Amino acid sequence: MAVVVITGSSSGFGLQAALAFARNGDSVIATMRNPEKSEVLRDLASQEDLRVDVLALDVTESGTFDEFFENVVEKYGAVDVLVNNAGILRPGAFEDLDEAEIRLVMETNFFGPMLLSKAVLPHMREQQSGHIIMVSSLSGIAGLPGDVAYTGSKFALEGASEALRHEVDRWNIKLSLIQAGMYSTQIFPDKGDDVMPEGYPADSPYRTLVETKLRGVYESLKGALDPKDIANLMVTIASSSGEQLRWPADAVAKMVLQKMFAQNDTERDDFLRGVSGSDWWSNGEVAPTAGESE
Repeated sequence: MAVVVITGSSSGFGLQAALAFARNGDSVIATMRNPEKSEVLRDLASQEDLRVDVLALDVTESGTFDEFFENVVEKYGAVDVLVNNAGILRPGAFEDLDEAEIRLVMETNFFGPMLLSKAVLPHMREQQSGHIIMVSSLSGIAGLPGDVAYTGSKFALEGASEALRHEVDRWNIKLSLIQAGMYSTQIFPDKGDDVMPEGYPADSPYRTLVETKLRGVYESLKGALDPKDIANLMVTIASSSGEQLRWPADAVAKMVLQKMFAQNDTERDDFLRGVSGSDWWSNGEVAPTAGESE
């Protein structure tokens, strides 16, 4: 039975991961910035008679991390698995985003998981074992327009994780990355006809690019996959040998991962423009109308 700490557990991957690890017989510490949002998780766990402990943890408050893990180790005896799942997204063209928004994305998606990992490492070194699972993204290996801040945070997470695993493997500490396609989580809020983020600059020279991209995203959400699949994959990863770094979670992720690591820059650019439907933008053309192929 492993002691598993999961961030961002109020919804989506984190919520389902808490349930999946509890079903596996593990001791689960489900964390979230606001424990008042744990009602759904608690209800689902109660229905299956699963024990899931909920603790407050804000991944942007690094000053609390050392004390948090000391308390976990004191109560549970160890930290065997850390699932860095919490993340946010701020869609929009880079020039249109406020510096504060860009920094918040980096604080949440990069500095949060990396500094949490830094805080747990002394405990994992002492016990000579541990597994850190980073929830990355296809945006961590394939940069698309209208997604610069999120992409930057995930590329940084991928690179730092790949380097870190070689520093800590001598203590039998494993590190894994998950890449997922489109899943039904709350990272994209429900929208009506207006897909643009509230307050987006009306006079932005990038507005048509961002709006076209987001319309495509919301259309794709109609066929989004079940986050339970990611949660079950996390359980599988946690019991793996640790030799595999990147874990593509679905057919789309496997295809993208294969292409990204098998192409030269020209092929990569052509592929990314194709999958993002942004050839018209790079070619200086107007946005395609609804139903028109790009």
